[in-house]
Amino acid sequence: MIDKNSILETINMIKLHNLDIRTVTLALSLRDCVSEDVDIVCDKIYNKIKKYAKNLVEYANELENDYSIPIINKRIAVTPISMIGEACTNPDYVKIAKTLDKAAREVGVNFIGGFSALVEKGFTRGDRLLMESIPEALAQTECLCSSINLATSKAGINMDAVLKMAETVKKAAELTKDRDCIGAAKLVCFCNSASDNPFMAGAFCGVGEPECALNVGVSGPGVVRAAIEELGFDADMSELANTIKKIAYKITTTGELVGRKLAKKLDIPFGVIDLSLAPTPAEGDSVAGIFQAMGLEHAGAHGTTAALAMLNDAVKKGGIMASSHVGGLSGAFIPVSEDAGMIEAATLGHLTFDKLEAMTSVCSVGLDMIAIPGDTPVDTIAGMIADEMAIGMINKKTTAVRVIPVIGKGVGDKIYYGGLLGEAPVIPVNKLSSTKFVRRGGRIPAPIHSLNN
Repeated sequence: MIDKNSILETINMIKLHNLDIRTVTLALSLRDCVSEDVDIVCDKIYNKIKKYAKNLVEYANELENDYSIPIINKRIAVTPISMIGEACTNPDYVKIAKTLDKAAREVGVNFIGGFSALVEKGFTRGDRLLMESIPEALAQTECLCSSINLATSKAGINMDAVLKMAETVKKAAELTKDRDCIGAAKLVCFCNSASDNPFMAGAFCGVGEPECALNVGVSGPGVVRAAIEELGFDADMSELANTIKKIAYKITTTGELVGRKLAKKLDIPFGVIDLSLAPTPAEGDSVAGIFQAMGLEHAGAHGTTAALAMLNDAVKKGGIMASSHVGGLSGAFIPVSEDAGMIEAATLGHLTFDKLEAMTSVCSVGLDMIAIPGDTPVDTIAGMIADEMAIGMINKKTTAVRVIPVIGKGVGDKIYYGGLLGEAPVIPVNKLSSTKFVRRGGRIPAPIHSLNN
């Protein structure tokens, strides 16, 4: 029988509390696009993306209308491009980047990810060439996103790559300083990167993934906040966690339905549901707002890390019961520029860089979309990346760094991107030197618990 209350609840989730499918991401293997000639590689990549993604946006829009559930982003993730270009005798990774961008724009997606390399234990020729080309590639494209995996719990941390990526972040910012350094906003440094992550800027199609698959990212921080507010402050922590679990189940069920329907229309396999609560700058769609509903005066108050830990865990426990294939990152994101409550907290000084780093020990990603002074030294950025890699490595979780050194701006200034990327205040960073440490090079060994075979 049709349950009138369930129908009304879903309508309210969508209309009043910003429930949406945050992204449908076509994961596409490009392993068969390898050639010694870069022009042939580009032709193969272009044709394959056009073939598999030609109906992605159209069919997603049809489902959005059929079910009245917003699908905010349509995206593509491809095999790490360092692997595809390194067989070329005349490698030109910027040319490949432009090809990816052109194909993405022609099929109408918002972003394409996978301008990536996996260098946790060292570099191949292709890895080095790709990393050197990242700033120029991001400056000359619109849709392209890039990510580099620098560490894993099994391999340790490649400190040579950490320093190289700190230099790359700074250069990407400098080449796009006329656009508030957006190049750095499309570049992520990972520990334990997920090969089936549908969210940008870190999405890529891992080498163990199928030829193609549809991965879905659901979101609903506004729905979670509304449920907590309705519960009231008399509820104890167990009741609070249980309420979040129930809501996460409902959110995930919606994503599973839409994802499977879209995969069937595209005639490709359904991949995974990523349970991450991804905020937006829209009012009422904030993870920071959930903390306030729980009883904290603002994000950044003592207790914020505990609240985030409970939220992350409850979302996973509830969501995993609604899907046979949960993957990606899953949990809760805390990108400063993309969350209205986080923006406010950072502007007021409630959220410091150190507090954000502490919160990353229990959230889905890490230091995400944080604007820092443009004169921050490369070695300091390398220290930030190394710290975050260490949190991921030791805790056997995915962590990431997406900091934006805003060239020409200092503490108190703001960056403005609009849309989902939002805006953010430039916040202060520790001025103590990291130089002698980060320039030792080499590899920080994997922790003892990596020996668990």
